[in-house]
Parts: sequence; structure tokens; C-alpha cells
Amino acid sequence: MVGAQEQGLKLLVPRSGVSIYAIRVQMALAMKGLAYDYLPEDPRCKSDLLLASNPVHKTLPVLIHSGRPVCESLIIVEYLDDAFPGNGASILPADPYRRAVARFWAAYVDNKMFPSCIGILNTANQQERADKVEETLAAFGLLEAALAECSKEGEAEAPFFGGGSIGFLDIALGCYIPWFEAIGRLAGVPPFLDAARTPKLAAWAGRFSAAKPFIALLTAVDKVEEYITKVLYPKWNVAVTASN
Repeated sequence: MVGAQEQGLKLLVPRSGVSIYAIRVQMALAMKGLAYDYLPEDPRCKSDLLLASNPVHKTLPVLIHSGRPVCESLIIVEYLDDAFPGNGASILPADPYRRAVARFWAAYVDNKMFPSCIGILNTANQQERADKVEETLAAFGLLEAALAECSKEGEAEAPFFGGGSIGFLDIALGCYIPWFEAIGRLAGVPPFLDAARTPKLAAWAGRFSAAKPFIALLTAVDKVEEYITKVLYPKWNVAVTASN
């Protein structure tokens, strides 16, 4: 592995250590075998480096490569695959159609599936919560079907969205695994990644979580729960405590 200084890579991330999108980029860096300087930031007190690197959205993570910033996690993952083709395994599919499909589902996970899931914790009553849970379960059902299609290699089914090895859509979805479990626990609903309801997706999550080097990168579920109830939805924490 070439050192961070030689590669000229810096990664600006939230200090909390639970950022889904920072972890996604770290997964891609690990897949490519790239060293980098890890620079934690306080999102409430944005540094001059962050403001200069991402003046439009002023959000994290940001990858800086030889002084040039790249923003937005999925874009960063693609950039790393393009900028370092000789390092590690390819992340995006080589086939243009499979690449387009992977991008479509990655955007679906970010823009529809996860907002629906975490939206369960922002409901006003039991009926709203039940409706949001159903919406989320439907999204998992669609991903179950997508996995069956994306993982095909000839007549056989491969273990990952990327086929025989972890790829773009695996990383895009895999960084959410601890959050899905944490939200399910807090909402008091059965696991979203349920072997009875979505067996392929549940088995995929087990394989992904056990894959090196992702074991060390996935945030502990307890830590995610603490972050949700103390930072994102403190009112939820009060409501849960009052109902116990």
C-alpha cells in the first residue's frame, strides 16, 4: 500500500464517526488499497479547509486528491475507481448497462429507501409509523428483487450485487446496515433485513458485514442508536423513555 503522502489523499469526515457517507468512502478506499489522511471535522464549526473544498453544499465527506476536492460520497467512490484503476479490484461494473443499473439502485437507496426508513422515527402517531414501516418494507422488497437480478452470473447467482466480488451497489447499500438495525430497534419493529421476508438480502448483509476490511469500518449498532437518540431525534428518546 502506497502511503497517504505519496497518494496525496485526504478525507474530511464528521467527527461523530457514524457518518454513513464517510464510511462508504472509507470502504471504497479500503477496496482500492489506498492510504489517506483522516481529517475529522466538527460540522457545527466548519473549517476553512471544508468551506474552500465544498463551497456549494459545505457538507462532509470531502476527498482531497493532490489538492483537488471531490464531493458527495457516491461521486467520490466513482472517482476513486477511475483515478486508481490499477489499485485493488474494480468497484463499478465494466458493462455499461450493469453500471447504469448499479447507479440507479444506489440513488434509490440514498433518495428513497433510507429516508423512508429513518422517517419512521419522525412520525407523529402509530398509524403514521405503521404506514412508514410498510413503505420501508416495500423498498426492501424491491432491493431483494434487484439483488436477484444484479447478482446473476450466467445461470448461477453470485453472492454480491457486484457478482462474485463486492462492487459499487454493495458499498452504496452496505454502509447503511448498522443504521437499519438501529432504527428497527428504536422503532420496536422486526428487523428490516429479515431472513423470512427477504432471504437473499439478509444473507447478503451477513456476507458483506463479515467481509474484510468492512468489519472494522461498520459502526457498532449501539453507537448508532446513541447518535440517533442524542443528536438526530432527542424527542424520540424522551418518548421511548416515557413509554417504558
